[in-house]
Amino acid sequence: MTRIRKAVFPVAGLGTRFLPATKTVPKEMLPIVDRPLIQYAVDEAVEAGCDTLVFVTNRYKHAVADYFDKAYELEQKLEKSGRTEQLDLVRNILPPHVRAVFVTQAEALGLGHAVLCAKPIVGDEPFAVLLPDDLIWNRQRGAGGPGALRQMADEAEATGASVIAVQDVPPAQTGSYGIVATGDFDGRSAPIRAIVEKPRPEVAPSNLAVVGRYVLDGRIFDLLEKTTPGAGGEIQLTDAIAKLLAERPVHAYRFQGTRFDCGTHLGLIEATIRYALDHETLSDAARGMMQDALSELGVVDLD
Repeated sequence: MTRIRKAVFPVAGLGTRFLPATKTVPKEMLPIVDRPLIQYAVDEAVEAGCDTLVFVTNRYKHAVADYFDKAYELEQKLEKSGRTEQLDLVRNILPPHVRAVFVTQAEALGLGHAVLCAKPIVGDEPFAVLLPDDLIWNRQRGAGGPGALRQMADEAEATGASVIAVQDVPPAQTGSYGIVATGDFDGRSAPIRAIVEKPRPEVAPSNLAVVGRYVLDGRIFDLLEKTTPGAGGEIQLTDAIAKLLAERPVHAYRFQGTRFDCGTHLGLIEATIRYALDHETLSDAARGMMQDALSELGVVDLD
């Protein structure tokens, strides 16, 4: 498989779990310390080699597009006041060689339909899909390691297979995920034999769950166009991947890193804590504040 250059970000969801905050702020713009969720996903895609970022949004959500657009008035004010560090942050949200493209999903017809909306931009080449709700943090002995998508892109390029990120989940949670059955793992990857969307625990083929990173063969678009609504009355990406399995290899990949499910309140809180404790300038203060809070509750300190 050729190296991926395009990444799709489905960001059309309403984020009802985080109401009332998401009445005006898309969930992808919720911050982890000082950067929104979407920025972490974008940085991961750029690190993996992507230079075309396709955001699939709805007609009401403008904040994501505004975030990646130029802010002339703000930049002028920062420049006039000599705040060069903050000016660089605003201007360098995307590297100069990377472009952002926005397409509209007219109806909320599921993840598969959202991905299909990107077909006119992606064409028939391999591409990535990243769900910003899944924030994946990779630290190796105190130093940053390669992002999950870069690991997967390397696997796809080396093997020619589509690659899907997976993670073991408690059996009781299989009804919340796409679940795969695989052959034997060779290192971090294994061929997928079957994939099922949100099976009940008693019928799930395993407890190996699909999480929000995909490297997919462009053939998936043709299969999505022929996919009828499945679980929840939506066009499921999982169903199209099941059809792709009959034609081309698809690998499950156990990525190196920690996934935070930022589509949940606790996941968002956990990610914020972990990133604060790792922050270059905030870590000591954050640790002290957490120790004080735990001490007030009668809990032993963080050391």
